[in-house]
Amino acid sequence: MTTAPAKRSGVDRFLAIIERAGNALPHPATLFAILALLVMVLSAIASAAGLTALHPATNEPVVPVNLLSAEGLHLVLTKTVTNFTGFAPLGTVLVALLGIGIAEGSGLIGAVLRAVVLASPKRLLTFVIVFAGVMSNAASEVGYVLLVPLAAVIFLAAGRHPLAGLAAAFAGVSGGYSANLLLGTIDPLLAGLSQEAARIIRPDYLVNPACNYYFMAASTFVIALLGTWVTERIVIPRLGTYTGSEKAEEIRKATKEEKRGMLYAGIAVLGVIAFVLAGLLPEQGFLRDPKTFEVLHSPFMSGIVTIIFISSSLAGIAYGIGAGTFKSDNDVMKGMAKSMETLGSYIVLVFFAAQFVAYFNWTNLGLILAIKGAGALKAANLGPIPLLLAFVLISATINLIMGSASAKWAIMAPVFIPMFMLLGFSPELTQMAYRVGDSVTNIISPMMSYFALIVAFIGRYDGKAGIGTVISTMLPYSIVFLIGWSVMLILWVVLELPIGPGASMFLQP
Repeated sequence: MTTAPAKRSGVDRFLAIIERAGNALPHPATLFAILALLVMVLSAIASAAGLTALHPATNEPVVPVNLLSAEGLHLVLTKTVTNFTGFAPLGTVLVALLGIGIAEGSGLIGAVLRAVVLASPKRLLTFVIVFAGVMSNAASEVGYVLLVPLAAVIFLAAGRHPLAGLAAAFAGVSGGYSANLLLGTIDPLLAGLSQEAARIIRPDYLVNPACNYYFMAASTFVIALLGTWVTERIVIPRLGTYTGSEKAEEIRKATKEEKRGMLYAGIAVLGVIAFVLAGLLPEQGFLRDPKTFEVLHSPFMSGIVTIIFISSSLAGIAYGIGAGTFKSDNDVMKGMAKSMETLGSYIVLVFFAAQFVAYFNWTNLGLILAIKGAGALKAANLGPIPLLLAFVLISATINLIMGSASAKWAIMAPVFIPMFMLLGFSPELTQMAYRVGDSVTNIISPMMSYFALIVAFIGRYDGKAGIGTVISTMLPYSIVFLIGWSVMLILWVVLELPIGPGASMFLQP
């Protein structure tokens, strides 16, 4: 007697359609190449049509740059190499993975993963990974290059689908981009832009970098809970049982040699921590900014990838010596070389993705679309709360075509901050709403710098996976984050809860 197949839910059927449609597209590298050519054609059409927009910050016209003109073709020909080599995520990924390759080659990562799986209650594992993803944003790109692939390995070691772990970590790292218990580099950057926009109305207005801290700290736990719910209720049931060829790390207790190696690695990590603290804790520490002695804009923050490389390398070498897995420097170099072998498809993807992103930026098409969309929302003349929600939606939509949070805010702040100030809302509140919209669609935006890397990571576990697999897997997170975070935002406004130290929600007449 055979049993009827389980009835698929409407959500599952919808996501399956998205996945099939996405994966029916050409190879991601081919798709980026096609998009780059399409941008060139569209730039010529937009230029011929005389499409323009007035930049709200400078009041100067923004015109499309025709890449099919002689000047545009010269730009394409002379910048192809630097587009590729200067693509920000490429160097970050390569340098970080060199150090991680040493740690992996020594056996340290496998030993740590087994310890994590053995020590973590199964019910809390997903929450811990999403929460760690959100918190990793304070350390710049470390979440993308370290936590996302490790989460897949941890889930596989725990007997769960590795793509569910990868999705949970990616949701925290990218979907929860603005939430954190710590201040990051984005906080002073956005605050400075908000202050300039606020001075259109009040020339002496000040916006401090911690103005959204209370809301964003609370959001850390909300995003972690929402991400856990989506992973457990939607993603894991949809993925089913993993049948791929990747083998799970063996779940066994550490041997005597492994314990000694982990002790050595712990001492090495403590040494790096002591070095960092010695450079940061003193008011004029050597790792602080040499002029202002700030931490947020210090060599430490800009060199976080180098610190990842050094700490993972030292920890891996120390573990290898203690556990006896490294006999000579040849073993160390083999570990670094092996980590590079896995990046072949990613490097191909990056080449074409870098050209597409560069072309799109050169043409000014994203800038013009953003300005036109912002102007349309301003003209809609909605009420304050609906306008706030509409602002979140347009921020989320623009995020699909413009990846940089600061670039978008430089365009939108001069329009929306004065508008909301005239409605009685503070610049700090407007910035807070922007950060919600700017975060939730990161995980489904091909314009996001690390999107190609996520496609490559997923391909390790599913050779047939493509852009459609990423988008269909992450779309539930994006929708739930958008709804949940927007509800939280409105409740915060209605209850008039404090949004950050020294920041008010409403303006005094």
